[in-house]
Amino acid sequence: MITQIGLVAGDIWHYLENHEDVTFKELDKHIQKSTNLILMGLGWLSREGHVIVEEKDGDYEVRLRSED
Repeated sequence: MITQIGLVAGDIWHYLENHEDVTFKELDKHIQKSTNLILMGLGWLSREGHVIVEEKDGDYEVRLRSED
């Protein structure tokens, strides 16, 4: 299972590299994995400090953390 979560985290990372700020709904629509795996991958990236997740208008906005 950890491998699947890591692969989905990579899919999320690549999607965010090509799309600035996205909503969770958009990620869920475009990443062809289960919602639970997407949430776990997003949690992985969040815990490692690679993404920023903010609540916005009843959804979550997700973006890569800048390397400034």
